[in-house]
Amino acid sequence: QVQLVESGGGLVQPGGSLGLSCAASGFTFSRYAMSWYRQPPGKERELIAAITSFGGVTTYADSVKGRFTISRDNAKNTVYLQMHSLKPADTAVYYCNAKRRDLRAIEYDYWGQGTQVTVSS
Repeated sequence: QVQLVESGGGLVQPGGSLGLSCAASGFTFSRYAMSWYRQPPGKERELIAAITSFGGVTTYADSVKGRFTISRDNAKNTVYLQMHSLKPADTAVYYCNAKRRDLRAIEYDYWGQGTQVTVSS
């Protein structure tokens, strides 16, 4: 049974920091690219950070570049998102995503349940 379980969300003041974790199980974690998405209130879900299967390449949305860091530990089947200099605009539900396309071009796409991050004074 595939599971992605996010943790670490909560309430933080503007300018503060927060770290999210996503623990994976039920699939071969090291074969999957991992991403973090977020969905602000009343808006669509957006991709904010991604990391390749062995962590060699990371990409970020312009809105979080220089403030957020994605990383992974394949031994622990976990992906992380470290967030600094948080702004009220970062308030959203944050989702973990695992994605892989096999040699037959079949795509595997898994989502966590999301964790709320609220940036407010």
